[in-house]
Amino acid sequence: MSIEVKKVKASRIHKVDFDNLVFGQVMTDHMLRMTYAKGKWGKPKIVPYGPIRYSPALSTLHYGQTVFEGIKAFIAKDGAINVFRMDDHIKRFNKSCQRLCIPEIDEKVFHDGLVHLLKMEKAWIPRQKGTSLYIRPFAYATDQSLGVHVAHNYDFMIILSPVGAYYKEGFNPVKLITAIDHARSVEGGTGAVKTAGNYAASLYAAHEAQKKGYTQVLWLDGIYRNYVEEVGTMNVFFFIKDELITPHLSGTILAGMTRDSVIRLARDWGIPVHERRISMDEVIDAADKGTLQEVFGTGTAAVISPVGQIYHKDKLITINKGMVGKLSLKLFDEITAIQYGEKEDKFGWITKIQ
Repeated sequence: MSIEVKKVKASRIHKVDFDNLVFGQVMTDHMLRMTYAKGKWGKPKIVPYGPIRYSPALSTLHYGQTVFEGIKAFIAKDGAINVFRMDDHIKRFNKSCQRLCIPEIDEKVFHDGLVHLLKMEKAWIPRQKGTSLYIRPFAYATDQSLGVHVAHNYDFMIILSPVGAYYKEGFNPVKLITAIDHARSVEGGTGAVKTAGNYAASLYAAHEAQKKGYTQVLWLDGIYRNYVEEVGTMNVFFFIKDELITPHLSGTILAGMTRDSVIRLARDWGIPVHERRISMDEVIDAADKGTLQEVFGTGTAAVISPVGQIYHKDKLITINKGMVGKLSLKLFDEITAIQYGEKEDKFGWITKIQ
């Protein structure tokens, strides 16, 4: 596929402190861009990273017709670029597009365009263990008029950011608090889609949680405020009586790639995995009985995030004495070893770019 490329005159890479990366603060020199107009997507272009200018009447600003993805690339042990579950992310991106009435991106164009961009920006991929290049594809409506309707024009972009750990706690256990007065999603809504509105809806409760000293919100169902759904930026797992339990995909939570990876790894190791409804009553009962062994979140940004405490209503649950559990650590080590090319990729999760 031919891609028009316009390079920067001088790279900014020498200004980056790769030993002290803050998640999502630094962007690479170039980005990929495609425009949809007159019923079709144009050819992809790679251009210098920089501001984009639009009318104040930009429809996305007013009506939120936008979707995105989060993917990670790593420098493998053999020096190649390893992209984790790249094609699965592309498929999920298009599912989000379907739900938001955004024209889908041809999977091969998406794949080849990203590969080209990654090859150009390879020097920006940090080499230290625990770091990676975060890939942010996104699409949004660009009609420049008011009025609620499906837009006719769109932009698709991919920007890249070298990153360290997502949470300041690193791999240390995080503290969660349940949201009782607020709901993130309900069945039939957009909870299973990576769209900006879902994250906007979570901000107030997350901000209040952080003011109370908690890392994130543990979201419950929108009807009963009792059944666990997900953490603000992660899916969630409970290890009870040597069985792994995670909320099922009912349309209210994201079908996470790391979630799926954990399920497949655990089953491969012979651990029973159940995708079903789990209530806070059940979690508290298991904690009281001493059968709640571990709780952890999963997501592209953090990979595995152990949970040390959960506050629900007037009860504080401490999990595994507030320490990292054996299963959490094993899963983290296994997934990151596959990502960095240190272990065999028997599931076919890695796209290798030489």
